[in-house]
Amino acid sequence: MKSKMNIKSIFVMAIISLASLLFINISLAANTGTINVEVANLRKTADAESTILEQITLNQEVEIIGEEGDWYQVTYNQITGYVSKELVTVNSNPEPTENNNTVNENSTQESNKTTENTTDKSTEPDSTEEITLGEYKISENTRLKLIPSINATDVIELKTDETVTVTDMMNGWACVETQTTKGWLRKDKLKKDKPVQEVVEESAVEETPEEAPDQETPIKTQYVNSTTVNVRQEANTSSTIVTTVALNTEVQVYSEANGWSKVKVNNVEGYISSSLLSNTKQETSRGQSTSRRTSSTKTTTNTTSQATTQTTNVPASGNGSSIVATAKKYLGYKYTYGGSSPSTGFDCSGFTSYVFRQHGKSLNRTAAGQYSNGVAVSRANLQPGDLVMFGKSGINHVAIYIGGGQIIHASTPATGVRIDSLSTGYYNNNYVGARRIL
Repeated sequence: MKSKMNIKSIFVMAIISLASLLFINISLAANTGTINVEVANLRKTADAESTILEQITLNQEVEIIGEEGDWYQVTYNQITGYVSKELVTVNSNPEPTENNNTVNENSTQESNKTTENTTDKSTEPDSTEEITLGEYKISENTRLKLIPSINATDVIELKTDETVTVTDMMNGWACVETQTTKGWLRKDKLKKDKPVQEVVEESAVEETPEEAPDQETPIKTQYVNSTTVNVRQEANTSSTIVTTVALNTEVQVYSEANGWSKVKVNNVEGYISSSLLSNTKQETSRGQSTSRRTSSTKTTTNTTSQATTQTTNVPASGNGSSIVATAKKYLGYKYTYGGSSPSTGFDCSGFTSYVFRQHGKSLNRTAAGQYSNGVAVSRANLQPGDLVMFGKSGINHVAIYIGGGQIIHASTPATGVRIDSLSTGYYNNNYVGARRIL
């Protein structure tokens, strides 16, 4: 009798266990998740060294069927494998409701889907207005994301009509910089300033041609009288440097005030200290006259405090090749915003900081901050190991010059650490200046 009771008890417990396992599997199978990085590897086992079965792109949905440590077991395109949990955002399941509300809920869900589809279409930018690198304004209040994902951590909130600079594009997302930070937002949140041509033309009808303001014209042509001179955004020595010009470069002078000249050179407008300009070019041969040499010496003496930070005739460092060799070790490493080590990935200034730290040199953390490290060096005098800076309005990118007209840098999330040419494209057109650290 006892034997029959034991067999019956074991049988009941087995059924309960089987039902529990079935419930767990059904519960897990009901979960889905969304990939929150650009590319996630679907691996054969829960191991970062395991075989890659498939690569899943940003915002693709996977079915979560199990867990193993820090990994989800998932199914994607009828392939079952493992994805690291930190690469998957688990989608929340709808809460259970009463049966008599099922019809209403289904109707509401269908209505919501229709609304969402309509919203998605309406917020997409006009295909004729292509977003490229450069300055834009925010079209409506939005939140800046740490990475290009709707589920990513918020950085800050951006207000309507706030100005940002687009530095990269990826899968409908734009990487932008403000005056204080950097992050990602959907490109449909950007807009260009609307022209005011119609208003100007309408008011101009009331004026005679003589009354209409003339376009500003230069008052004279002058020449740079120092080895290398900074052209600044405003008339003071602490203002942003917009470009640098070499000895005897011709500039158009538009006005003069308080020791500064408003100039235009190479289609760039800015300010140069008036003492660094002359009416004639400087002679550079050994046979120049004593009077010219004396005049040049006086000018240099009067402007020592400013020219000191502008000179580029600094000796090349023998350690530049070591800097380049260290930098090349990390070719192909991933780009991570805010990253500054091989384990996390690098952003542009994090990469340069890390490389120089291996040689005992400490740099400021941001690209703009690193422009105050070391000493200025002209583009014509670049040596391997020099820092080079770029940007359309201010400095927002930094790289290491490796020689032969090439740079190495942490470029974008899509490309990581790579080598590019300094003489073409964005880096040629948006070159700001260079610094020698060693």
